Amino acid sequence: MKEKLKDALIGMGQGEPPDKDFLKTIISLKDEELSGALMSMADEKRREHYGKKVYLRGLIEFSNFCLRNCKYCGIRGKNKNAERYRLSKDEIIECCKRGYEIGYRTFVLQSGEDCHFGDETMVGIIEAIKTYFPDSAVTLSIGEKTEETYRAYYEAGADRYLLRHETASAELYDEVHEGMHLESRLECLDSLKRIGYQIGAGFMVGLPGQTDYNLAEDLLLLMKMQPHMIGIGPFIPHADTPFRDCPKGDLDKTVKMLALARIMVPKALIPATTALGTADSNGRELGLAAGANVLMPNLSPMEVRKKYALYDNKLCTGEESASEKEIIGKRIESAGYQLDMSRGDHIDWRKKQ
Repeated sequence: MKEKLKDALIGMGQGEPPDKDFLKTIISLKDEELSGALMSMADEKRREHYGKKVYLRGLIEFSNFCLRNCKYCGIRGKNKNAERYRLSKDEIIECCKRGYEIGYRTFVLQSGEDCHFGDETMVGIIEAIKTYFPDSAVTLSIGEKTEETYRAYYEAGADRYLLRHETASAELYDEVHEGMHLESRLECLDSLKRIGYQIGAGFMVGLPGQTDYNLAEDLLLLMKMQPHMIGIGPFIPHADTPFRDCPKGDLDKTVKMLALARIMVPKALIPATTALGTADSNGRELGLAAGANVLMPNLSPMEVRKKYALYDNKLCTGEESASEKEIIGKRIESAGYQLDMSRGDHIDWRKKQ
């Protein structure tokens, strides 16, 4: 590999923002030596801050109703073929109970932007989880809200909030998100960080219309934002969306972006996503090798898992939760890592009192 590329990687690893054009070159370049160097440095950065630990989060997809119409998403409001469902508060608590008994200490509550779950309802759910499982973390992934609403959730006990920025290109963002704007998304992330949440941002690789320059902008935004969590996965089309006929995101490029994200934001908690596992049977292991250190097994009831279809052929294991955890644990260990069932907070985070 050219010395200039080596120097650039070392600089990024030391917190120096790279030039966007040069970063684009690294993203575009197909070079085995470069890829190997990226993977090695990403693994080194992850081990420096988190050792070999891989944290498990229990995912609960509690509603697939959504008022938004993002062109890539299978639960978009305009999709009349989606079989809609909502879990009740009691059903959500039961999912947490089963997960807690197995050993989970983080619960990720994810849904579409569903107005049925208003502030009072969500506050009640969060408070109940914190009452029954006080040593557990609550992560929310429920879309754009007002700062007042975010604050109410935080005061009720929510610890983390996932809100992927999707793309740092305002033009591309507006094109693929009907009636939404990047500025609003970034303002929400600012509000969440100001309140005290551990925040999660991220993007898809291979989004229709996306360029390598866009991906470089995504990484530079993450480096500037310094989110506590970063979610990156390949675009996978859904048959009932405007992007049904678009090609999937490239797996190798997705893995490269994970490695670059680890190098540029070394303390972040980074999941090997379900989309990675859907794109390739060894996708999550590839993600771990690229610096990821989080997995999010599904604790949702079996009968609703396939209904939360953001994209086609979503990986939905039919295993019972305890068996799934055991299987995942063995795969983590066989890949050379250590299963960790603790809350797994960001190493620099302390909740505001």
